[in-house]
Amino acid sequence: MKEPAKIFEHLFVLGRPAGGKSEFIDFMKKLPADGRAADYGIGRFEEVDDFPWISDACLEDDARESRSEPRQVSERTAEGYNITRPKFRGSLVDRFNEVIARQYLANPGFYEDGTLLIEFARGRDDSFRESLERFQPEILSRSAILYIQVSFEESFRRNSARYKPGQEESILFHKVPDHDMLGFFRENDWAAITGGAPDGRLSLAGVEVPFVSMNNEPESTDPLVLRERYAQALGRLLQLYRTR
Repeated sequence: MKEPAKIFEHLFVLGRPAGGKSEFIDFMKKLPADGRAADYGIGRFEEVDDFPWISDACLEDDARESRSEPRQVSERTAEGYNITRPKFRGSLVDRFNEVIARQYLANPGFYEDGTLLIEFARGRDDSFRESLERFQPEILSRSAILYIQVSFEESFRRNSARYKPGQEESILFHKVPDHDMLGFFRENDWAAITGGAPDGRLSLAGVEVPFVSMNNEPESTDPLVLRERYAQALGRLLQLYRTR
């Protein structure tokens, strides 16, 4: 009989902008590795996040514009960048696949005590299902999904509140422009693809992937509140993951 997994190998961390994904990862970084593995199923971890790739693409557009060439994926606003190319975010899954295959799947030793966190947000016309089903089955078969659930209204409020001018390239302090929030991130397909269930399994690219939707409202910075919130969600997810 296969021995139950002690930790997640791949953990998708999904949700709306400013919904708490980066704060969740920051919380986990501050924990001792042994305690984190025992309490949350997250080992010595590394992250792959598409925010830096989106930021790089926007900066490349700035360089094109400075050469009097047309921008390709974005437009600049006073608050940051709007993504203008349809399906651009979803296309970044090809880069996820390449990076994960090269840096992690090709390095089995990483999984002896390591967890890879895979983070992104999706919205209208560029959905979670489309992106998730674009991942290679070899990645999905070792994965679980934590969806950090907040309403659009709460996401919009937190997105504005966290913004610190001059730190637009920061994971914690950048702001998605209101135009992109209202036009792209107002709607997403998470409730549709899960049927509104709090946990279960999603069939993605022929792979059954366990998921948990964790309510992250009301907002809290109290470590005791967060510890309980995260422990309950990840405890349930690890149960599903161990029986996949």
